[in-house]
Amino acid sequence: MPRPIEALIHTEALAHNLERARQQAPDARVWAVVKANAYGHGLERAFEGLRAADGFALLDLDEAQRLRDLDWRGPVLLLEGAFEARDLELCSRLNLWHVVHCEQQIDWLAAHKTHQGHRVFLKMNSGMNRLGFRPQAFRSAWTRLNALPQVDEISLMTHLSDADADRFGHNGIAHQMAAWAAATHDLPGERSLANSAATLRHMAEAGVRADWVRAGIMSYGGVPDYPEHDAAHWGLQPAMTLRSKLIATQDLQAGDSVGYGSSHVTNAPLRIGIVACGYADGYPRHAGTGTPILVDGVRTRTLGRVSMDMLAVDLTPVPTAQIGSEVTLWGCGPGGTLLGIDEVARAAGTIGYELMCAVAPRVPVRVA
Repeated sequence: MPRPIEALIHTEALAHNLERARQQAPDARVWAVVKANAYGHGLERAFEGLRAADGFALLDLDEAQRLRDLDWRGPVLLLEGAFEARDLELCSRLNLWHVVHCEQQIDWLAAHKTHQGHRVFLKMNSGMNRLGFRPQAFRSAWTRLNALPQVDEISLMTHLSDADADRFGHNGIAHQMAAWAAATHDLPGERSLANSAATLRHMAEAGVRADWVRAGIMSYGGVPDYPEHDAAHWGLQPAMTLRSKLIATQDLQAGDSVGYGSSHVTNAPLRIGIVACGYADGYPRHAGTGTPILVDGVRTRTLGRVSMDMLAVDLTPVPTAQIGSEVTLWGCGPGGTLLGIDEVARAAGTIGYELMCAVAPRVPVRVA
């Protein structure tokens, strides 16, 4: 039989989470963000659950081609735009919308030969300091684009760095919204500002909702402001479950150690289980003793260091567990139990985004 680990992708949860984005921003259109192979869920596997979106936003031309191969004929937005001049040829052929965030991309457009005008999203660097034109240069970039016959329509966008929490003792997006308003107040065009955090937390604030919201991590049931809020608070459902089984048990005595480096030593007799899951499957090696995990739907903890192919769990809360007992690393457990990916990630010193994206190719994946 195959090794018992597998990842499940929950189509209904994807659709539910997308609908939550609509409920949060009922007057806006929704981008389903499917970059990084749909946050590790698999673009083709996630598509059915997200196809009610108004458009898909991603990074790679290969992913855009895969969407078109799925017969998606609606908007597709390249969030980082073209990486070289010849990318614009495929943008024309596949009818892709694309971000413009630097002068060189405008130069490429000016030299591009096309019979079809491009829909571009001009990006402003309002304080994130990754991509985009600074506020004082934004208007001149818009003027350059507006003069090009290769450009059919210009939309405006920015990315909010601190929408998940307050910063410096005040509203985390206030400084960016002020810069945005000053630079764009009289420019025409549709607008997109809100990522998942802003969609969940800031829709009541003027101008944030705009014309498009970008539902990224929330589409997959991840929570951008965990641990302040969890998935239940925002009405989100896990779109991925990583599960396996116990493949062995051990009865330890006081003073016995668990795993490499003897990082966990027992102080009393203890029964442990060995799970077919390790860092080669994408489970974080830096998840130390105490990381939450479910065995037969019962909450317990990991023990010692995570190995390449295995990890150990404390069976004290579930004395009936045996070889073959179901283990939920994150997501949906038996009997309606849940273990949030964000809680696991926090215990491991990372974020749920990373865990989703890190599930290894050797882990079988199926759509539930």
